[in-house]
Amino acid sequence: MSDSWKGLFKDLFTLVLLIVLVVIPIRVFVVSPFVVDGESMHPTFENLDYLVIDEILYNFKAPTRGEVIVFRYPGNPSIFYIKRIIGLPGETVSINHGVVTIISATGEKTTLTEPYIVNEDATYTKDVSLNPGEYFVMGDNRPNSSDSRVWGPLPKKDIIGRVDLRLLPVTLMGFFPGAATYSLASTTALAP
Repeated sequence: MSDSWKGLFKDLFTLVLLIVLVVIPIRVFVVSPFVVDGESMHPTFENLDYLVIDEILYNFKAPTRGEVIVFRYPGNPSIFYIKRIIGLPGETVSINHGVVTIISATGEKTTLTEPYIVNEDATYTKDVSLNPGEYFVMGDNRPNSSDSRVWGPLPKKDIIGRVDLRLLPVTLMGFFPGAATYSLASTTALAP
């Protein structure tokens, strides 16, 4: 066997070893790809957007309001959904004619300003109180989203990770796509 073949086999072995020791563990435990299927997050994400999900972040910090996450659908763990976190553990979420109001555990009432949603009425008349480890999630395309309004709070154990990168389409490529910060429309303290 010639030296060129030995060098080729050595390079091939090194590549396979690198994939097994570095690439596969990163893919399995740190980040994973996700392709959007459906219109529930329109206009933030469109069908076939290619995203990268951070799977380790929530081992070190709690999910926060406004983050876009991928999770296992509680009704069927083999199905993955993408939604935005609206309500946090210990809060009560109320939606009236598309206006989302959050009532904290201390009774502070906050109305969210949500510039990312489709401007259509999404009336929801029942208040939902979240227990520890539960989140209220909704799609940005509220009239066309199966979310916590339909199937209830999302347990933290079902969260896969946060959307940290959009790779496709290339024209929208960037870090933290869909990131939201909230301006508070009104805040009042309720007397006990």
